[in-house]
Amino acid sequence: MWRLTPIEAKQSAVDFRAVARRLHLPGQGLPNFLRLLAKSPATLTAYLHTEEGLAKGLLSPAQREQIALAVAEINGSLYCLAAHEAAGSRAGLSEEEILAARRAAAADPKSTALLHFVQAVVLQRGEINDEDFSHLKHTGFSESEIIEIIANVGLNLFTNYFNILAQTDLDNPPADRKNSLAGNVLEKNI
Repeated sequence: MWRLTPIEAKQSAVDFRAVARRLHLPGQGLPNFLRLLAKSPATLTAYLHTEEGLAKGLLSPAQREQIALAVAEINGSLYCLAAHEAAGSRAGLSEEEILAARRAAAADPKSTALLHFVQAVVLQRGEINDEDFSHLKHTGFSESEIIEIIANVGLNLFTNYFNILAQTDLDNPPADRKNSLAGNVLEKNI
């Protein structure tokens, strides 16, 4: 059951089709998350500007989806896992790469370093040791890219927390929970 009520297109001054076009969303309707954000036009605008700005950055769409998957897994955001599994697939990630990203792992060393850094940032709340930071730089990430990684983590923390709090209904099939970090963490906390 939703804690917040999603807004319908006819109830809103927000042009849902324009938002979907801006974000290059497949289909004609807005995802439930954006229908909830539309209740606060200021928040929706902030989200759209941040998402669009980061999409024009140095990180590839696949890297951004790997970050989103790792963060959603750590936080146990089922809505974001399902959404980013679909988006990751559209960004060219295979099923194996999607599952690996959820575990903060990858086949290549540069992606592995990225995901380990993301995992450390989230789990340690930004308190990264010099070794972890240096390792990311030595694998080829520039300072500009590192700033974008942190910005993407921040955006995903917001969406994770929002959707967990709102208990947003899934737009996509449920994420596979077996062998996942969040599933194991959630089981231990129950």
